[in-house]
Amino acid sequence: MSSRDAIEVRHCSGLAEYEECVRIQRITWGDDLIVPSGLSRIAQRTGGQVLGAFDGDRMVGFTLAFAGMRSGEPFLHSHQTAVLPEYRDSGVGRRLKLFQRQDALKRGIKLVEWTFDPLELKNAYFNLVRLGAVARVLIPNCYGITGSALHAGLPTDRLVAEWWLDSVRVKSILADIALPSGGSALRIPLPSNINEIKSADPADGARIQTVAREQFQKWFAAAYAATAIEQLGDTTVYILEPTNAIAGLSLPASEEH
Repeated sequence: MSSRDAIEVRHCSGLAEYEECVRIQRITWGDDLIVPSGLSRIAQRTGGQVLGAFDGDRMVGFTLAFAGMRSGEPFLHSHQTAVLPEYRDSGVGRRLKLFQRQDALKRGIKLVEWTFDPLELKNAYFNLVRLGAVARVLIPNCYGITGSALHAGLPTDRLVAEWWLDSVRVKSILADIALPSGGSALRIPLPSNINEIKSADPADGARIQTVAREQFQKWFAAAYAATAIEQLGDTTVYILEPTNAIAGLSLPASEEH
């Protein structure tokens, strides 16, 4: 594998590169969650993004986003980001997201959203802590119960990440500048080994998921947002702050509330 500095991130073009996105999907998620290459072409042509990370001529990761409009303002829904196993934990995913941010800002787009599983704690840390996204909406069973082994037969509950690209919060976090936390923060605890629990005891995994869902829905309805995640030994906690008191971020009203 080449060094991280040798990785080039750019827009994909042409059917062959869209097919490479499908190949990486299949390696990452199996055959059950494939977005066909034709949709990548349409996403690119209608204002979305298909971004590839390349090690030489080899695509090693990609991001697919669709164009959206809300309250007269454009945004991007980032549907998929995947990196080949041998390139994970080397900054490739973050470079894809940073390129996505720069490209969106050049086009006057200030918001990128995506969904993520609240039980995937490593992914949640990346989204909230490393990128500076926040979440104040949970969609229960967003994609339905699938046959994918990755979902372990559980409802596909998803938090909606809001990445406010030009906010002081995001710019500070990307520059490794610490921000103060809200004085009235709440916490939602989860077992740090939740993935092991889901595999070993699906019923216990479902119970934990249900409790977390109810807690998120309760506090989101009370105008809190998830802003960070922290591991404390065997327990990992989501940190929630009032939406009107998040340092460096002024959130518009949520249409989902």
